Amino acid sequence: MLPTPESLESKPVPNVTFKARPNDQWKDLTTDELFKGKTVVLFSLPGAYTPTCSSTHLPRYNELAPVFRQNGVDDIICISVNDAFVMNEWKVGQDAENITVIPDGNGDFSQGMGMLVDKRNLGFGMRSWRYSMLVKDGLIQKVFIEPDKEGDPFEVSDAETMLRYINPNVQIPEPVVVFSKPGCPHCARAKATLKAHGLTFTEIVQDQKINASVLRAVSGQSTWPQVFIGGKLIGNADAVDAWFGAPKAA
Repeated sequence: MLPTPESLESKPVPNVTFKARPNDQWKDLTTDELFKGKTVVLFSLPGAYTPTCSSTHLPRYNELAPVFRQNGVDDIICISVNDAFVMNEWKVGQDAENITVIPDGNGDFSQGMGMLVDKRNLGFGMRSWRYSMLVKDGLIQKVFIEPDKEGDPFEVSDAETMLRYINPNVQIPEPVVVFSKPGCPHCARAKATLKAHGLTFTEIVQDQKINASVLRAVSGQSTWPQVFIGGKLIGNADAVDAWFGAPKAA
């Protein structure tokens, strides 16, 4: 049976030493090193490379990491019952530079949380249940535990739920994509404008697969860059300036 949030909140995180490989060197990391004197958001999941974990759970925390930091969070930790090699390679493949991945290879932390569950029917052995929590100076402030039901529920441990708990009035930015090409001064100007207004973005650079034909098919335009915000086409560098109310460049 899974624990209740009330049974965990106001208690210290389990005292565990993790066998990690930051910078590809073995290092023992203690829970004191990870949590003491910090405000940390931790989310735990069944396994690296699994569908929900790779498509939604990790990427969204990574995407919203700047907003978490603006709201007082010092670090975002992803933990899973996987070894250090798997966790590190998964992080690289996910471009999750804003997340600290921690291998709970022996399941000690997950067991201490009461979240170690039997997944042998899937060939996984013992794994962590999916949950998220806010930890301040090593004390658990809030826990969101996925409902105890069949499958892999993903309803309450997401990044948006945690952000809105931390700040109910938080403004969650729309996702931004910039289609650009190397050496394009207008692309550089559009990216500079986005950065000046504090927007993070995904840049898709012209290559053999992302060519002018693809750009026209996606945006209806043939000039670079083309910027999308929240699924809406904003347009070229001048359009980005206009969207922010900035004067058109000379």
